[in-house]
Amino acid sequence: MGLLEGKKLLITGVLTDSSIAFHTARLAQQEGAEVVLSSFGRQMKLTQAFSRRLPTEAPVVELDVTSGEDLAALADRVREHVDGLDGVVHSIGFAPQSVMGGNFLSGEWPDVATAIEISAFSLKSLAVAAKPLMTSGGSLVGLTFDARYAWPVYDWMGVAKAAFEATNRYLARDLGPEGIRCNLVSAGPLRTTAAKSIPGFATMEDAWPQRAPLGWDQSNPEPAARAVAALLSDWFPATTGEIVHVDGGVHAMGQ
Repeated sequence: MGLLEGKKLLITGVLTDSSIAFHTARLAQQEGAEVVLSSFGRQMKLTQAFSRRLPTEAPVVELDVTSGEDLAALADRVREHVDGLDGVVHSIGFAPQSVMGGNFLSGEWPDVATAIEISAFSLKSLAVAAKPLMTSGGSLVGLTFDARYAWPVYDWMGVAKAAFEATNRYLARDLGPEGIRCNLVSAGPLRTTAAKSIPGFATMEDAWPQRAPLGWDQSNPEPAARAVAALLSDWFPATTGEIVHVDGGVHAMGQ
């Protein structure tokens, strides 16, 4: 019996087959889960194409996390494919390049607000939209990049991730009585679409393998995906508000 046998999961953010979200969906299916993906706009075709590369093609529902209409319709759209959810994966993030890549001091509020809404507030939006589907409790898992530090070039996305991590803690508080666990996986730098969109990201990733006691492969998202799958399973029944680091151990090392 698989780790996720019988689970019904909603996974956001499958835009390439090199992403943590894609590998989470693949592992989840291999471990017995039924998976629904979400996407929106021009990205829908990408998500549908990569869905066909999964062990079993997954349905894709429309969801723009900044759209009140989409959020209100999410439960009905998901119910067209499954009768409820046991887990949700938040793999959503965006910041305009004007507030990254060394532009912290010159960042303007409209662009910062966009980064915070999409990359942090959306965790609450998604949780509330999915909650009617999680009548028996379940697991919400998000992806972060250790927000305790001021990383080179990350700038306002780093601030958004700090807000994201705080949002997770408050969700853990408020959704715990509903039996919903809320946890994050903090992965080391990976050569994903999101990373490539950050000007100068190589300044963060180049030294990572040397600093990591276990080493670090920037081209392999599977270790992070396995952690997400584990948190979606029943093997962490009393864990919430947590951040699991999957970074080769860099988070525990001094400079």
